[in-house]
Amino acid sequence: MALTVGVLKETVPEERRVALTPKAFDVLKKLGAEVWVEHDAGAEAGIPDAAYAAKGAHIASADEVREHAAVLLHVRVPLPEGSKAHVSIGFCDPLSNPDLAAKFAAAGATLFSMELVPRISRAQSMDALSSMASIAGYKAVILAANTLPRLLPMMTTAAGTIPPARILVIGAGVAGLQAIATARRLGAVVSGFDVRAAVKEQIESLGAKYVNINLGGAKAEGEGGYAKALDEETLRLQRQQMATFMSEQNVVITTAAIPGKRAPILITREMVHAMAPGSVIVDLAAERGGNCELTKCGETVIEHGVTILGPANLASTVPFHASQMYGRNVVTFLKHLVKDGQLNIDALLDAKDEITRETLIAYRGEVVHPVVHAMIQPLLGVNV
Repeated sequence: MALTVGVLKETVPEERRVALTPKAFDVLKKLGAEVWVEHDAGAEAGIPDAAYAAKGAHIASADEVREHAAVLLHVRVPLPEGSKAHVSIGFCDPLSNPDLAAKFAAAGATLFSMELVPRISRAQSMDALSSMASIAGYKAVILAANTLPRLLPMMTTAAGTIPPARILVIGAGVAGLQAIATARRLGAVVSGFDVRAAVKEQIESLGAKYVNINLGGAKAEGEGGYAKALDEETLRLQRQQMATFMSEQNVVITTAAIPGKRAPILITREMVHAMAPGSVIVDLAAERGGNCELTKCGETVIEHGVTILGPANLASTVPFHASQMYGRNVVTFLKHLVKDGQLNIDALLDAKDEITRETLIAYRGEVVHPVVHAMIQPLLGVNV
């Protein structure tokens, strides 16, 4: 039986991405997959049905896609629908939304989380979080430039010389490094900080100044290269030293997030008040509660003359290229699960494959990811 893959139109409000683009079809063809795409699934990303049909996809209604497809590719995984037990692959935020995993288990459906792709070398091409973070870092600088009441680059004009804007990027993961690179290309004077001392060379390699802050010997790097949560005393030390430096900046971009947890508060109200009127803060952790005490997700806050932006789902604001990047990530992940045209989940689990083990959330009527399993035990009426 041929592998059948379905792509549905995203249902989350303001989600303009699509899980698969025609550019990724070559991988699916090599897998021998038959592809079903819901009518207008790619319209918001600027991809018409004709582009999918030209690659051999069947264009159909949502119900027809669910009926024919065994594997459903999503950007954001919705609740399981219909009587068929699909394999769903996409972003599902299982560490913050474990009840979705419980519903998949109850439906007998299979759920894979793209957020949990391990950060190992052989999984780099599947790392959708990094792909989307690079877009968010780029857009953060564009938003800041559009909001700031001054120019970013130095300009020498007949009316005098305009000094460059000063930008501080807090957090030098994928989003932060992309923000640093983008701000440098636009001519700003850029500084970067991260609690992980190991990224100092990466910050400096992009032409930014590394901000050296003493954390009192605290170790701030967790598993997989992610930053780990700091205790309150270490955060206090960080804020105290950061406050003076921030007061000299025109823009501050924050990107610090801990998987499955509330984002740490790095910027207090008092630190905002110390910044010059007209300054801008772009908080990329807004969806996790924000790195700034005053951030409101999806809103613009003006406090003491400082504009605080709390954008949500920035990758969706660049849906064409975001979909291309995500589509390549997700089909590469699917390719990993397939052997001889069939899903190979059991064999991969038997072989203790790290990619499969870390991303598989619900399987054969059970929540199989140990962390998510522990989180949903309080839920009633679900086989866990």
